[in-house]
Amino acid sequence: MSNIFKKPEESEIILTELMLPSHSNFSGKIHGGYILSLMDKAAFASASKFSGQYCVTASVNRVDFLNAIEVGELLTLHAQVNYVGRSSMVVGIRVESQNIRTGIVKHCNSSYFSMVAKDENGKGVQVPGLIISNDTELRRFLRSIKHIKMRNARKIEFSAANFEPEKYKEALKGYNVKVEI
Repeated sequence: MSNIFKKPEESEIILTELMLPSHSNFSGKIHGGYILSLMDKAAFASASKFSGQYCVTASVNRVDFLNAIEVGELLTLHAQVNYVGRSSMVVGIRVESQNIRTGIVKHCNSSYFSMVAKDENGKGVQVPGLIISNDTELRRFLRSIKHIKMRNARKIEFSAANFEPEKYKEALKGYNVKVEI
């Protein structure tokens, strides 16, 4: 356990960038891969700021693109550490776009990046503890715990060593799949 504790806002990063034509895909909207790259940068900055260490991306939770982002809009990413383990952190990221002319702001997506603090030899290093001081921070921390537990249970259930196909064949009825095993 760490003797050092920090508040989530000590990890806050706000990244704002103008969306240019060079960031667009064939339909003229901003390319999702470009947004993911910006999200990864924000997660790195937030986790590194919080931990005081170089951090790497371990995993990315689901990313749903809710609204298209147009060329010429301002994109703002808000990133903050929501959960800490021993060397890991979960960084929550909210992406919003703003039409410069109308001022209308759209929520484009939110996601959670699992980051790991590393020392100069690439070994995981202890990160500060997290000070929770309101219901929102508590909800975010508990959500991360639940997500991690569910991910670990799913990994075990569907590992090659534990998987029992007969238990699941019936569950596939009604899906667009034909099982031939």
